[in-house]
Amino acid sequence: MAGITKREKNIISVENNKLYKFSRDLILKSRKLVYRTANFAMVETYWRIGEKIIEEQGGKDYAKYGENLLKSISKRLQAEFGQGFTYVNLTNMRKFYQTFKDSSQLRRELNWTHYRSLIRVESEEARAVYMNEAADSGWNTRFLDEQVDKHYYERLISTHKKEVVKKLKKKEKAQLNITPQDYILKDPMLLDFYNLDELPKYNENDVEQIIIDNLQKFMLELGKGFSFVARQQRIPTELSNYYVDLVFYNYHLKCFVLIDLKIGRLTHQDVGQMDMYVRMYDEMKRIEGDNPTIGIILCEEKDRTEVKFSVLKDSEKLFATKYRLYIPTEEELKKEIAHIRNLMITDNGTETE
Repeated sequence: MAGITKREKNIISVENNKLYKFSRDLILKSRKLVYRTANFAMVETYWRIGEKIIEEQGGKDYAKYGENLLKSISKRLQAEFGQGFTYVNLTNMRKFYQTFKDSSQLRRELNWTHYRSLIRVESEEARAVYMNEAADSGWNTRFLDEQVDKHYYERLISTHKKEVVKKLKKKEKAQLNITPQDYILKDPMLLDFYNLDELPKYNENDVEQIIIDNLQKFMLELGKGFSFVARQQRIPTELSNYYVDLVFYNYHLKCFVLIDLKIGRLTHQDVGQMDMYVRMYDEMKRIEGDNPTIGIILCEEKDRTEVKFSVLKDSEKLFATKYRLYIPTEEELKKEIAHIRNLMITDNGTETE
């Protein structure tokens, strides 16, 4: 580069970096697109094979004819294409087609391992929610399996009205006026990161500490768009100092989210305290462009009467949700859902769905 001035060298260096970054980003995006396209092409292939298996088996006795047919085909396909075409995988393809009869409903963001997990979810409504949440939030298969095991869908049902969950089955949430509150709050929330429930005694500081020690898992349990801000954040007044257990910011809601941890049953004092925290935070911390602060009280138990006759009932900024230190059983969740529906009938005279 003889004869080039220092200024010209700097310009060339800057342009070099810009071109390199542009080219690198484009290559990575293209590779990702090719990878995703190839993955979905394989998913569509497996769906078509499943369709053909059903078609070939027709009205024949599957127990006698179907098993022998698939085992024979499996041997021939494995010899040519490898272990992806085992007898078990062919039966999965068959079930895949039976589960997703309309291939246009499949999400291109998901791969075959996602769909192998989804076909094991019996409820069509639950399966649609899991599929769309996995696609929209970029869940890997391991995390998808964890959410199924933790009854993510059942906890959504126990928290929200049925029409909200129905909307979550569909692909385009933005067109359905679904607010982030409709899918970030779950009741109960799971704090199953550590066997705290096995200790003879624990306090709010212990619960707070396990959350901090497992912050990433807790934020995944909270939902989408959360960023950690502070622990025990001080809010000073003229005469006193108040401390908020946990503070987050949610980029979908565009607001701060305050969390107060409570051992035992929710009381009206707890509700009043959180109401004060939210008002103070709005006054002292909220900046232009932020939506009103939201407060969530995490408690072990909540009394229906306390909720009904407190500011929680009609507030769009205050929520109380129970937490569990272990994964509830399906039977426990069914009882909880039935209990909530009975309360709806009691309050309104007819069931609210």
